Amino acid sequence: MNSDPLEMKRIPATGTGVAPDPGGIKQPPAAEEHAAKAPAKSAGKKHQQDQPYFDPVAYGNGPDDAIDPGEADENAAITHHTVSIGGEKIAYTATVGHLVTVDPSSSKPEAKMFFVAFTKDGAKEEERPLTFFYNGGPGSSSVFVLLGSFAPRRIKTSMPGFTPPAPYEMEDNPDSLLDKSDLIFINPVGTGYSAAIAPNKNRDFWGVDQDADSIKQFIKRYLTKNNRWNSPKFLFGESYGTARSCVLAYRLHEDGVDLNGITLQSSILDYSQAGNPVGALPTAAADAWYHKKLGVHPTPTNLLNFMEEVAEFSRTDYLNALRKFPQTDDEVVEKLAEYTGIDKVTLLAWSLDIAAYDSRGNSLFLTTLLKSKGEALGSYDGRVTAISTGIAGKIDPNSGGNDPTMTAVSGVYTSMWNSYLNEQLQFTSTSSFTDLNDQAFVNWDFKHKDPTGAEKGVDSKGDIVLYTAGDLAAVMALNVDLKVLSANGMYDFVTPFYQTIIDLQRMPLIDKTVRQNLSATFYPSGHMVYLDGGSRTQLKADLAKMYEEATSNHAAMSRIITLQKRTADKIGAALSPENAG
Repeated sequence: MNSDPLEMKRIPATGTGVAPDPGGIKQPPAAEEHAAKAPAKSAGKKHQQDQPYFDPVAYGNGPDDAIDPGEADENAAITHHTVSIGGEKIAYTATVGHLVTVDPSSSKPEAKMFFVAFTKDGAKEEERPLTFFYNGGPGSSSVFVLLGSFAPRRIKTSMPGFTPPAPYEMEDNPDSLLDKSDLIFINPVGTGYSAAIAPNKNRDFWGVDQDADSIKQFIKRYLTKNNRWNSPKFLFGESYGTARSCVLAYRLHEDGVDLNGITLQSSILDYSQAGNPVGALPTAAADAWYHKKLGVHPTPTNLLNFMEEVAEFSRTDYLNALRKFPQTDDEVVEKLAEYTGIDKVTLLAWSLDIAAYDSRGNSLFLTTLLKSKGEALGSYDGRVTAISTGIAGKIDPNSGGNDPTMTAVSGVYTSMWNSYLNEQLQFTSTSSFTDLNDQAFVNWDFKHKDPTGAEKGVDSKGDIVLYTAGDLAAVMALNVDLKVLSANGMYDFVTPFYQTIIDLQRMPLIDKTVRQNLSATFYPSGHMVYLDGGSRTQLKADLAKMYEEATSNHAAMSRIITLQKRTADKIGAALSPENAG
């Protein structure tokens, strides 16, 4: 907990509140007709005309779905906007459409991937960073991070309360990262409007390594099409997207694309540790603190200081108590009860396991803390509560839709995404937009070969033990200037913040100097850190600091460019005719 590179950063409980070239983009007659009818709007440059786009292609999201090769065009809607961030008025271009990725061996089209890009007008390639965003799942589109976090526009929610039904609102985002970087939101195959190109099928991309390779190909295609190879490059992944970032970063390096920074939000880097009570206890204590259920007197006033205290207890006395059970130390059980708000009899019935689940997959802690009120806590954000009685409490929790946190925001996300995409970004489609694809999750191949060639995804029993912190360690050791920011919400029971600390401390990265490139921050929020207004503002400030450190060091920037060129030269030499055969 107090390891130097990962020492808890003190976060306040509240916070203060170049455009892609459209040339060559293919549009079918239907789109041209749609564009002709749509009015253009001004965005500070009168000669710039918006280019709406209508996409008639059917993007199936099933395992065996694919589009016809004849539909593998690179299309886009292009609109022009302005936003004020930190007192600076920024003119930017929104590009919404598809890029076609190819098989790296045959160069034949593999997938048609949907993206949304926000790029500052008039910026120089070598001075303007790029950040590639994605959510997790696996099987999630990027709509959640796009509408909630650091894009120029964002939805208004009532978190941690329930956001009432429509009409909903969107607003300019004062916490947008557009003042520091261009922003590209990627939708993996089978999500959004992304699909395989026949003879490939969607399921061919549904796996740890397959997915990372497809996104790697997308990033390379984006860099080529938009002349951005010399721009500083960053990744931002959430949840499973953090595991993706670790694998992707190493594979990008192997292909000659070296990164300047990575943000890991709400990490899961070691699946074998999912449900570890030692990692979960501080989050349970944070939930009890928020709902005034602690048995600690006087009640702690500083959440972060309290979390440090609970983490110390968790890795020492609590860990020993779990190992010795059913032998118990009454003083330790009493302290556990004080920290969690759960009585001693109940804790003993749970074998002291604060992260235990019942036979239906319900978290015992989350459904017990406020049981006397007939309420359950959200696993994604423990501040959020919902009635746990009646039919709502009997819906399969594994569906995700019954979690109070997701229920609180799902309506506004669905409605405002369709409105924003169609009306403001001017991209319309006959297909259904796939925000979450359960079929991808069910069919996901968790097997993973790490940089050493070892299987780090599935064990001999077929259990998922995906471990990607080793991939991150490998790429950090190779690219010694790579900055990594780990960000977690303290009320997140899905990817508990203290488990992230444990995983990063155990990461096989020995060099202390390189470890200084790794920092961890914590916020009074849930899994989707940015849905909390104060936390979003603070995370933006932390990101801005990381971007500044990553790009202002000219010697480090030069080393990354040299490293990228060296790797590319090696690849080129390996593919030269004299080395063929």
